[in-house]
Amino acid sequence: MARLNGIHHIAVMAGNIKQHIEFFADVLGCRLEAIFPMHGVPGAFHAFLHLNDQCHFSLVEIPGTREIPIELGRSHAGNGARASAPGTMQHLAFRVADETALLAFRDRIRRRGIPVFGPIDHGLCRSIYFAGPDQLSLEIATSAAPIDPRAWIDPVTLAAAGITPEEAARYAAPADEAGSGGSVPQPAYDPAKPHQAFPKAMYQQMLAMSDEAIAAAGSHPEPPVAP
Repeated sequence: MARLNGIHHIAVMAGNIKQHIEFFADVLGCRLEAIFPMHGVPGAFHAFLHLNDQCHFSLVEIPGTREIPIELGRSHAGNGARASAPGTMQHLAFRVADETALLAFRDRIRRRGIPVFGPIDHGLCRSIYFAGPDQLSLEIATSAAPIDPRAWIDPVTLAAAGITPEEAARYAAPADEAGSGGSVPQPAYDPAKPHQAFPKAMYQQMLAMSDEAIAAAGSHPEPPVAP
């Protein structure tokens, strides 16, 4: 059965990509592994920083980004207890192996003049909290054991979120699906479904294109530096 098996990369918009790379390399020890023109976006940069061999932290800078205002409570939460607009990232939590590593990172971050709060014990994890460039709300967490759904799926919270027991059971055990070898065609446009934000005419044209045509138009497999 096809299953998601982790995060390949998380992409965060940077007002100044160099400032972000400096922060994540120096403060958090993430080594830079790629920086190149963002495919299909003139003037844009895309960078990848290594977390492990399966997961990267990605940065994007697009022309005009620096002129877009940061609005706490709208575009950004500002800390882990505040709101931001639906669909935005409220905060980002990185994982470490154990409490020793958690405290080592607290020391590393504080040595660079950045305040850190915690560790705070949440039961399912212990976490420290701090800020990154452009009002990023950041966390580093460690868990001693896998999450036990029997202890952490709270019936009172389910009810408050409008989730019935039957729905909760379905969410806790999603149906397996093997797929059809990639043969399922693009569905007809349905405004009730989620859609990427493209100009309407362009989007309708993209929906009408074959998967092969989309791949041919958008693929850039060669690295920017010849081996």
